[in-house]
Formats: sequence, C-alpha cells, structure tokens
Amino acid sequence: MKKKIPLLIISIAFSVIIWGTISLSEEYYANVNVPLKVIGYPNGYTIGSEIPENITIKLRGIGWKLFAVNIGKDVTYKISVKGDSGLVQIKLMDHLTDNRWMLSELDIIDIVPNSLSFSIERKVKKKLPIVPDLSLDFKVGYGLAKEVVLEPDSVVIDGPQSVVNSLTEIKTKVIKLSSLDKLMIKNIGFIYLPGTSYGTRFVSVNLDIQRIVDKQFDDIDVEVLDVPPDRDVVLLPNKISCSVRGGIEILGKLDKDQFRAFVYYRDVVLDTLGNVIPHIEHPANTTLKYIKPERLRYIIKKFR
Repeated sequence: MKKKIPLLIISIAFSVIIWGTISLSEEYYANVNVPLKVIGYPNGYTIGSEIPENITIKLRGIGWKLFAVNIGKDVTYKISVKGDSGLVQIKLMDHLTDNRWMLSELDIIDIVPNSLSFSIERKVKKKLPIVPDLSLDFKVGYGLAKEVVLEPDSVVIDGPQSVVNSLTEIKTKVIKLSSLDKLMIKNIGFIYLPGTSYGTRFVSVNLDIQRIVDKQFDDIDVEVLDVPPDRDVVLLPNKISCSVRGGIEILGKLDKDQFRAFVYYRDVVLDTLGNVIPHIEHPANTTLKYIKPERLRYIIKKFR
C-alpha cells in the first residue's frame, strides 16, 4: 500500500497539469487592475491635479496569456501628454501603442475610466513647517511631559504651483498610538499631494512621555516691582507657596529658586480691597495649579 502512494500523488499531479494546460488554452475574459503613469510632460512641469493610481482593463484572450499579464512584473499603463501643459484631456484607448506589454493576442474590451482630465503645471519649491497629525492615548497617570519635538521641523516641497502656493504647512500621515507610558520616537511620512515630492521621506517625532504628578514649592519670595524711590511696600506675607503639575522627571529637578513671584506697585495703588493677587512665573513644561495664599495684604510706606 505504501508503494502505491507515490504513484497516486504523481498521477494526481499529472492530471492537474493536464487539466490546467487544457483550461488555460481556452478563451476567457479578465479584469486587470494596472498602475497608471503619466509621462511626456515638459521639463520642470508636473501633474497639478489628482488622478487615479490604478485603472481597470477588461481583456479577452487565451487563459495562459491573461495569466501572464496578471503576474507580469512590469505592468504599468503609460499615457503620454506629448509635451503639453495646462488642462489636458486623455482618452485611454488612444494610448495602447505606448504600452508594449499589452500582448497583440489580447483584445482590449474596455478601460475604466475611459478618459481623464487633469492639469500639467510648472513646478515650484517652498519650505514649510511640519505639523504632526497625532492621535495619542496614554496609560492612566501618564502624559506628554514636553512639547512634541520634530526633526526636522520643516521640509522643502516640490510640486505644482497651484498646490504648493496654497499650502502654509505640511501635515504628516495620521498616526494613532495607545497605552503610552515611556519615551517614544516615531518616523512618520507625509500626506500624499498630487505631483509633489518632499526633500525628506519622513520626520522623526519625539514624544517625551512621563508619569504626570503634582509638586508644591514653598517659601517663594514675592517682589514688588516699579516702586517709586520715595515709597516702600511691605507685603503680608512676603512669601508664597505654589503647586505645579508636570512630568515626574522634570519636577524632580526643580527648586523654588526657579520660580519668580511679584506684584506691581501700580496694582497696589489701584487696589480697593486692601489686598492684591501675586503674579508667578514658573518653569517651562509645568502647569500652575494654585498659589497659597491667593491674595496678599500690604502696607505702603512713604519716605520724607
């Protein structure tokens, strides 16, 4: 029985080959999706409007020839604008001679779309800032500790005049990231724009993700600014505390001397309540949560 198994496999394989040969010798219809490429525009010009990336060609022919078209490596339908610029109208059936991969034994039944209308425009260059299109989701208690850093932060775009001149920025492709809890660097490409190319393929996006915490800083001296030479202002109290929120690594490196608290003499003079609200400058990448006390009493002294 074991000796008969190889013979059985060979018989089945031979039968399949015979069946396939007979089947591929018959006539069939097939729809083939083919990449579209525009050629022949003047030097320094490019396509200024969007065209389909692929077209569908309905073919009739012998099976093995249709099969060869489907597996061919260099299958691109080329249309030439023959040096024209401006608005161009093309009938795709008129460009069969530009595509030598189309076998003469195949009949072209239809091409979808059967015609195209697009513009050929002069190319221009422009340097524009990059804007990342990010959708970020963090683990509980985590967030961005600093602003997103881009490298590079701008890019040169080369493309049709009408497209390039309408742009004020270049967006990246949309990227969605979830469950973020640590530093991450991602390389992201740019959005597709018809007839354009970019000076670099992608931008490096640096996301500084840390646990977000609160921290209080005490005994911050409060200054009084713009006090006239013959005046003095005593604040009660003259020190405050404040709480800020930020990345744990950032807050861990801060001390009270990096905060500045002050009031303006003008605010004191114009006050009608007997107390003023201090201003506070806090380090970058921190968010002020509160100050204590919120208002300060004062005494104005005049020198003789």
